[in-house]
Amino acid sequence: MWQGFLQIILTLVLVVIITPILGNYMACVFLGKPTFLDRFLKPIESRLYSLFGLRILEATNSNGYQYVKDVIASNLVMGILVYLILMTQGFLPLNPTDLSAPTWHLGLHTAISFLTNTNQQHYSGETTFSYASQVLALGFLMFTSAGTGLAVAIAFIRGLTGQRLGSFYVDLTLSITRILLPISIVGAIVLIISGVPETLSPPVTATTLEGANQVIAIGPVAHFEIIKELGENGGGFFGINSAHPYENPNPFSNLFTILAMMSIPTSLIYTYGVFANNKRQAWLIYGMVFSIFVVLIAISAVGEYYGNPLVNNLLGDTQPNLEGKEVRFGWSQTALWAVMTTATMCGAVNGMHDSLMPTGGFSTIFNLFLQIIWGGQGTGTAYLFIYLILTVFLTGLMVGRTPEFLGRKIEKPEIVLASVILLVHPIAILIPSAITLAFPEALAGISNPGFHGISQVVFEYASAAANNGSGFEGLGDNTLWWNLSATFSLILGRYVPIIALLLLADNMSRKQLVPLTSGTLRTDTVLFTSITAGVILILGALTFFPVLALGAIAEGFQLAG
Repeated sequence: MWQGFLQIILTLVLVVIITPILGNYMACVFLGKPTFLDRFLKPIESRLYSLFGLRILEATNSNGYQYVKDVIASNLVMGILVYLILMTQGFLPLNPTDLSAPTWHLGLHTAISFLTNTNQQHYSGETTFSYASQVLALGFLMFTSAGTGLAVAIAFIRGLTGQRLGSFYVDLTLSITRILLPISIVGAIVLIISGVPETLSPPVTATTLEGANQVIAIGPVAHFEIIKELGENGGGFFGINSAHPYENPNPFSNLFTILAMMSIPTSLIYTYGVFANNKRQAWLIYGMVFSIFVVLIAISAVGEYYGNPLVNNLLGDTQPNLEGKEVRFGWSQTALWAVMTTATMCGAVNGMHDSLMPTGGFSTIFNLFLQIIWGGQGTGTAYLFIYLILTVFLTGLMVGRTPEFLGRKIEKPEIVLASVILLVHPIAILIPSAITLAFPEALAGISNPGFHGISQVVFEYASAAANNGSGFEGLGDNTLWWNLSATFSLILGRYVPIIALLLLADNMSRKQLVPLTSGTLRTDTVLFTSITAGVILILGALTFFPVLALGAIAEGFQLAG
């Protein structure tokens, strides 16, 4: 027991150590301060800007509307390009198994899923998409979608701290060339050394001990795997994702990919502290999120360790829940991964979420509902500050003071935009879930009826709306209804909040700085941070508690009884 919990504690310690190192580096990159990569990358970046006709001085002074326009236009072009590649893969090279094109609705769902940094998969990669589709289309979007989220977060932080939002194309370029690509190159080499394949050779046919032939899928996995975790993408090269021994062969690769998964979302909070010149507030916010995170890990890990009471009653002994888990990871690393992958909106899995105990199911879906327990690539950090702005507004009303954040007044337009960001998430989850559950046989494809079946359906839409991509599985989700309805949640959950975030940041950047007085409500205190935590939990509970009560909580009581 204690060995498993010790592994969890040591992993969390490493995450905390990485935070200020990477956070400070990212701040230097986007503040234009010198870094050790300048000598190698500045000439390349300058040529890229010239190639696309980008005038840096004009671009870096763009407003929120221009930033939004650039995000939407670039994503639209990339989405169309990738969809065309997927639908013509039968005619393209790097297709050693002669795979034909997927159905139009699966291709559409897949393209938009990877475009929105979700990577929700209604297919098995090794039997659906060729090497060309996996590398040139999906792998391409893993970099650009993660870079888009990171760029939006940096623009949002600039706006909060009174700076112009900057250029989306410059931020996207820097996100890829200075952060995602260098770490991915080193990370891919580490994964190759640890046993992850990286080859364009066709699948291998092996003879088993029984004398039968078995086809073993391989491919260019290592570089795909590292950006999958680092960019909070989550889409697996193989159908069972990081539970597959070629994606995640041993405990070392498991630890390494966990650290890659956690590094950018956690470090971005520190990056904000550097931008705002207020590291105290950054660490307080970090501590608040970390505390909720640790509680959710503890709930999940304890549930998995004590296992299923129905099974234990039959055995006459307490045994961990090992259903749906890889023996090489065990109950502790599977529980830790499940909470981390839903906390960071990565979506990769090293065990089946469908087999988690109700406590684990509760923690994972709760992360998807809140979106700020680290959150997605960049956007999760921005959502976190939306809660801070709402807390400033609410506490200002209670004490009769004008709400201010970082010396700038919070007024009606900001509250309207913040409300849109928070309201669009339940709309993207609850409405399609209600429609699906109203026709369980025709639409849902539930494999496990009862309380767990409700969680299966709601988790799928929550995963799509939160740009996570993992699932409880057990659903027959490669259908016209699931592909199109999940696509609705993907688009709504990604682009409406991004537009509102950028417009809110633009509003904040234009406000005059209000002098600090004795009546100013300080936001870098333990008291204010604690109130923020309360606001987050109350809003999350009020919005989604009925769903949790009908799903994971009811299932837990059912097992206990």
